[in-house]
Amino acid sequence: MQNLENLISQCGVQLYDVEVANENGRAIYRIYIAKPGGVNLDDCEKVSRLLSPIFDVEPPLSGDYVLEVSSPGLERKLEKPSHFISSVGELAKISAEVDGENKKLKGKILSADDDETSLESEGQILKIKIANIKKAKTYIEW
Repeated sequence: MQNLENLISQCGVQLYDVEVANENGRAIYRIYIAKPGGVNLDDCEKVSRLLSPIFDVEPPLSGDYVLEVSSPGLERKLEKPSHFISSVGELAKISAEVDGENKKLKGKILSADDDETSLESEGQILKIKIANIKKAKTYIEW
């Protein structure tokens, strides 16, 4: 994974996540990339052109697969500390253990570091250990 991160950074973007999916009987190797200000189609194309010949020699999956490179989107999953750090100021839905209870929370991410994130939810500021988060994603209020 570290080699993949280093390769992708050559294109001026960061590796956000990797996903393997099976859709309609086809294996898909999805690479999500991010950068401050957002990712555009040219960024995705650069990464795809860089990785395609490498994956022709050293495939990431056995058998036939499709390579997809895209932005993680406006509403994206948050799993790693870096995901929370880059999402400070955004709205998030978080399922986590807080004070020994499983809770589903919605609110604004106020801060984050490698260990925890702070969420403003229903007028309260909650500190949540990232290790206690079961599921999290950003969301947009329309």
